[in-house]
Amino acid sequence: MVLDDLDNASLYHPLGAKFKQALDFLCRVDPEGLLPGSHPIEGEAVFAGVDDYQTKAHSDGFWEAHRRHIDIQAVLHGEELIGIARTASMTGEPYDAEKDFQKLYGRGDQILMRPGQFAIFFPQDAHMPGLAVGQPSSVRKLVIKIRID
Repeated sequence: MVLDDLDNASLYHPLGAKFKQALDFLCRVDPEGLLPGSHPIEGEAVFAGVDDYQTKAHSDGFWEAHRRHIDIQAVLHGEELIGIARTASMTGEPYDAEKDFQKLYGRGDQILMRPGQFAIFFPQDAHMPGLAVGQPSSVRKLVIKIRID
């Protein structure tokens, strides 16, 4: 898992062309002008989704992980906590290959996400997004998916 500021995004370009495309998109995006929905970057290999939602209590959150995609997550408006843990330390439901999703159970830590930051979650990183900082609040979030070949 990586947590860093957008000002440092170019440091992660050596991870590959898909990371460069994803991070360049993230750094160019206009948070005011980007509408909710899907945004293609490089076909099915790199794509983004924007969502507006209310953060939730920790008790309403759930752990998840992906095997075929790496997530780059950035809060465009508002702030949220994201749970983080290693998938190896958790138990889980069967992996859904069609949705590239596995629901997991266990304990972990939390990071605070604010505008101007990004987090990268690899397959070994369980994450619990959308958690409230104190009381539930409105968030606009960008999640870029990078397919692992």
